[in-house]
Amino acid sequence: MTREEVWWPAEATALAVLQERLASQRPQPWSPPARLLRVAAGFVAFARGQAGPGHPGDRAWVGAVLVEGGRLRRARVVPGVAGDSYTAGLLALREGPMLASALAPLVPDADVLLVDATGRDHPRGAGLALHLGAALEVPSVGVTHRPLRAVGPEPGPEPGDASPVTLAGVAVGAWVRTARGARAVVAHAAWRTDAEVAVAVVRSCGAGARTPEPLRQARRVAREARSRAEGRRPGSCGR
Repeated sequence: MTREEVWWPAEATALAVLQERLASQRPQPWSPPARLLRVAAGFVAFARGQAGPGHPGDRAWVGAVLVEGGRLRRARVVPGVAGDSYTAGLLALREGPMLASALAPLVPDADVLLVDATGRDHPRGAGLALHLGAALEVPSVGVTHRPLRAVGPEPGPEPGDASPVTLAGVAVGAWVRTARGARAVVAHAAWRTDAEVAVAVVRSCGAGARTPEPLRQARRVAREARSRAEGRRPGSCGR
């Protein structure tokens, strides 16, 4: 089998087996260094006009960035195609290989990876944020708008306020208020990170916006590339 086939199975049963194996591993925990973090982040922008869970072969643009202290250091965009439609708990089938391809040149210079996906908040304990970290051999943290299966109360109103989300009584992440007046996001424990470290990483990436700066930059470059490819003016909105 190729390395891609090992890390990115093309069908759900094989992916579920891999997820269970990844969830059972307990690699050396990572702690943020006492300096500005170098954060890699990836975001997938799909072609406009798609509704519902999408389809295999959907066109996409993957933005990958490296951000240090809020400053964009490197950025690249890689065109891609979806491996499958979206199914909760199986996001790796749809987005995993193209995210890995776009991020691979950046992660050797990164301390940690941020991705729009869950980690241990997952039916088999290994969402795409954890899976990508393991495949790319970099500590990782997921950031999403809501938990997948975990539950927990919303945090306080101040930027930086956090409250844990738990799954089967275990903290797998936390709500984090990233900006005053904005809805909280969920910071997910993933590869070599726990809930406390996930919160620390998200807090360190704050820039007065709801979305942590590295993910915001990755989303921006992906959407701008999509707009150019579709003959639209860069800067228009959409997922």
